[in-house]
Amino acid sequence: MITEAVVVSEPGRLGLMGVELDAPEDQDVVVDVRWSGVSAGTERLLWTGQMPPFPGMGYPLVPGYESVGTVVEAGADSGLEVGDAVFVPGASCYGEIRGLFGASARTLVTRGDRVVPAGELGADGCMLALAATAHRAIALGSADLIVGHGAFGQLAARLNHALWGTWPEVWEARGERRRVRTPYPLVEPGGSDLSSAARVIDASGDPRVIDQVVPVMRRGGEVVLAGFYSRPVQFDYPPAFSKEIAVRISAEFSPDDLRSVASLALDGALDLSGIVTHVASPVEARRAYETAFNDPTCVKLILDWNQ
Repeated sequence: MITEAVVVSEPGRLGLMGVELDAPEDQDVVVDVRWSGVSAGTERLLWTGQMPPFPGMGYPLVPGYESVGTVVEAGADSGLEVGDAVFVPGASCYGEIRGLFGASARTLVTRGDRVVPAGELGADGCMLALAATAHRAIALGSADLIVGHGAFGQLAARLNHALWGTWPEVWEARGERRRVRTPYPLVEPGGSDLSSAARVIDASGDPRVIDQVVPVMRRGGEVVLAGFYSRPVQFDYPPAFSKEIAVRISAEFSPDDLRSVASLALDGALDLSGIVTHVASPVEARRAYETAFNDPTCVKLILDWNQ
């Protein structure tokens, strides 16, 4: 089978190409993708060549881990049926072209046990991977403060309410990202009276975030680093020392995290809507990715494979 896929040939070179798919086996499903998301964090590092050493890293590669589509072929041992709407968190099915993370293609072949039901979520279902990443951090305990109001930060705030029943305060440095209505306080960094945060979650990826938040934390508080940091995380030791701050790293999502947020979204407990700001056709892939990476008004961009 031949499909169209977004291919990063080398850092700075990206476009839509025809690629050959691996033949599906009994445990696999073939998915006709309808929408796929562009990660402004992880995929930016692939685009710029700044991705740290990672299993499977190399070029050329198919990026993406946020696709929603319909099962068009289901292997006997896949556990799924033709017509099922599913979320695909990545695929490696392109022969010699690497699948890192491999979901930005018109058709995918992947194991049935890797996907989760997407029901009627539609394009908003592309948020499930980010929601699962946020779930891994939020499940550690309720947050008083979240830094960053991109797609990840918004999902983290919504999950905090879904899991713990409280809304955190959210800090966002970009003025255009603060001009939205939210059920939680949304202010510029340091622009509130917060003074005793027990748990802070960073969703910004700023390697100096610890210095920003230590002044508003209580003694013995915890900072959870949930972004992806391409530069060393640094902080001034004396202020953190004086409050005995703990620093925890929240890793990438697990299959359990993905299943949990899919269940919350399908049950209506987690709202995924209103985060997508830009939609583009895959034939405009290069321009679309540049928008996702560089346009300050772009919170989340979706490629619409229906076009």
